[in-house]
Amino acid sequence: MMERPYILGLTGSIGMGKTTTAGFFRDAGVPVWDADATVHRLYMAGGAGARAIEVLAPAAIRDGAVDRSALRKAVMDTEGLLEKIEAVVHPIVAEDRLEFIETCEDAKLIVCDIPLLFETSANLWLDGVLVVTADKATQKQRVMEREGMTEEVYDTILAKQMPDNEKRERADFLIDTSEGMDHARADVLSLIERLTGDHNA
Repeated sequence: MMERPYILGLTGSIGMGKTTTAGFFRDAGVPVWDADATVHRLYMAGGAGARAIEVLAPAAIRDGAVDRSALRKAVMDTEGLLEKIEAVVHPIVAEDRLEFIETCEDAKLIVCDIPLLFETSANLWLDGVLVVTADKATQKQRVMEREGMTEEVYDTILAKQMPDNEKRERADFLIDTSEGMDHARADVLSLIERLTGDHNA
């Protein structure tokens, strides 16, 4: 009987280098499922997410697709709407993830890139969790360089995310991008070798 793939969760707070790290896995030939990209696709015109949200918040739909700014306003204006949206969207996202995993059943390792991994208890079904981290100064410098970013927005984003130190404590694996992206890439390659070589040993 063929071994099933090792499913590794990838997460990290804003500005830690998670997206770049996910790219290192892709570059090495590892299949990567991206939660944010999946939601973006499902919210496009004709997407299952857009159809579900149209029932709950029709004002958030523009030309058949979800208008994220209109959706945010609807969520702020309507008590309980966020919970209703999550109740219908999360299963659709989960179904997409399962379909992705099934198409990659021949792989030894699959990465699931999930920004709110611990916040949504995804760690309960994953084989292991990799947290991408960096020191606070590096994190803030990266984020503040983004177009339109302000201190207020930065603080609001951080307040919604689990603190980095708590994520690190709950991680099975850590990659610190403060030491440079070449170092992070080397760490990714080392982890791939470790997980594909002996995870069932």
